[in-house]
Amino acid sequence: MNVAFYGSSLLSSYWNGAATYYRGMIRDLHARGYRTTFFEPDAYGRQENRDIEPPDWAEVVVYPATEEGLRQVLEAAPRFDVVVKASGVGVFDDALVEGVMARARADALRVFWDVDAPATLAALRAGSEEALRRALPGLDYVFTYGGGPPVVAAYEGFGARRCVPIYNALDPTTHHPVPAEARFRADLSFLANRLPDREARVEGFFLDAAARLPERSFLLGGNGWDGKPMPDNVRRIGHVGTRDHNAFNTSPLAVLNVARDSMAEVGFSPATRVFEAAGAGACLITDAWVGLDLFLAEGTEVLVARDGRDVAEHVAALTPERARAIGDAARARILGEHTYARRGAEVDALLKARRAERAGA
Repeated sequence: MNVAFYGSSLLSSYWNGAATYYRGMIRDLHARGYRTTFFEPDAYGRQENRDIEPPDWAEVVVYPATEEGLRQVLEAAPRFDVVVKASGVGVFDDALVEGVMARARADALRVFWDVDAPATLAALRAGSEEALRRALPGLDYVFTYGGGPPVVAAYEGFGARRCVPIYNALDPTTHHPVPAEARFRADLSFLANRLPDREARVEGFFLDAAARLPERSFLLGGNGWDGKPMPDNVRRIGHVGTRDHNAFNTSPLAVLNVARDSMAEVGFSPATRVFEAAGAGACLITDAWVGLDLFLAEGTEVLVARDGRDVAEHVAALTPERARAIGDAARARILGEHTYARRGAEVDALLKARRAERAGA
């Protein structure tokens, strides 16, 4: 099947945390015979901060973030067997969801792929996603990269025919153990962009832990943290491109994951970073959220913290040997159960089942 995928960016992870998720999914579907064209706007400095060049497993169309650019990519929709509009493109989101679904062929499968379901659902409840609300009953699927039963129930309550979580996962060809690098050495590292609904949790879990352990070293990667008051033992390094994620994860004693407010409240929403860190064999410390045990076991495959005090206690108690054992166990679990090959098989089966259903109707 030929797939049109309208998303934020395949080529750049700059202010675009979904990049590795898109890559893992599309790369696996390519191996299954799908041919994907990814339409991404030239916006937010992403093209100037590419992590990869256009790959051989997808065609990438970069269009100007203008009305004319929008018109051109919408006109391409009828060429495809499956049309996918992702959440959070950041440019013309309403016009894209309306235009893509309206212009797709009658026999094409229509999918909304939500990479931030808690935020989208909050907007639907507030009445600010009217274009999506109108489109939902006519879609074949809503796919989400997290959220579990609460998100499924919410989307179906808004009229979606079927909502299926397609969770984040690991692509072992891109995220794997590598030698440690001195520039990423630390006792605890954390990688995330500064966002309003994450900042308080970062203060509570990361900065508070650093303040409790002034003799230990903490490393913070991601955009937007300049000017934020921090303890002296926190070193900021700004944006970390995907080519450096493996070394970022293998070099410290432990790596921290902190969910955004909405994802922590909903649960069942493991961030891409969880799988990237586990794939590299890192010892992961995560904040607590419902559904974690579906992915990693507390105490043996991941350390769980309820606040900054817990994080500090984990770091203080960790030895290199225990950190390595936890990282190795996490990597084995993720490789066995949570790769993009498994996610791709699930999407492939869903699309084929829906196509057969419609053909027999």
